[in-house]
Amino acid sequence: MSPSATAAALDWSANTKKLNAALAKVPGSFSVAVLDKKTGQKYAYRGTVSFDTASIVKAQILACMLLHDQAAGHAPTSGEMALAKPMIRLSDNNAASSLFQHVGGRSAVTACNRKLGLTHTAVNSRWGLTKTTANDQIRLLSEFVDTAGPLNAASRKTIYTLMSTVSEAQDWGVPSVATSGETATVKNGWDTRSADGGLWAINTIGRVTDDDVNVSIAVLSHDNQSMSSGVTLVQKVAKLTRQTLGY
Repeated sequence: MSPSATAAALDWSANTKKLNAALAKVPGSFSVAVLDKKTGQKYAYRGTVSFDTASIVKAQILACMLLHDQAAGHAPTSGEMALAKPMIRLSDNNAASSLFQHVGGRSAVTACNRKLGLTHTAVNSRWGLTKTTANDQIRLLSEFVDTAGPLNAASRKTIYTLMSTVSEAQDWGVPSVATSGETATVKNGWDTRSADGGLWAINTIGRVTDDDVNVSIAVLSHDNQSMSSGVTLVQKVAKLTRQTLGY
């Protein structure tokens, strides 16, 4: 290992301790994972704790649709893309339900998860209640850009194109940490259920890139009093990772 690489590893190690301490003071029920693809450094805080996906699972459904088409030997059809675009850009639930069933439902998405290396994601037939971890979501984001992974170049480009063009109203979460000149991709999730006492699950996954930055971020949370307070929480957590880890 070169001296500069050794110094970077030491800095990351020291900064993770600082970040652990900072996050421990943040009120709320959340987890976060970060992967710096340039250095290979990873960070996770409660990264193995399970949370409901809410709509972040739509990124997973998109990947499964693309793998389904790859296996069939053709590009996504116009009908599939007519569903995929609003599913990701507008978080359209009806489109997600249609594509979820189109690729084979719970059993097929579970099999797709194995191809993507998601070992701690349990698919629910009610897709928004799928359980996942921040670590698994970082693995999913990694597969979206892995040239040696199961998704081919065209599929990876489709994912990037859709996740980098979400509607302005849903351009929160991971994009909040991007600085001028950087590109952010994102899929957010939010849900409230009477079974949870009306509390909110708020999640954000995505990537921040430019010539010097190549980072994947996943923040999952639940038991938020409102959607706005949950958005504030996940953005605060995401920003703390950048401020402390120094990526």
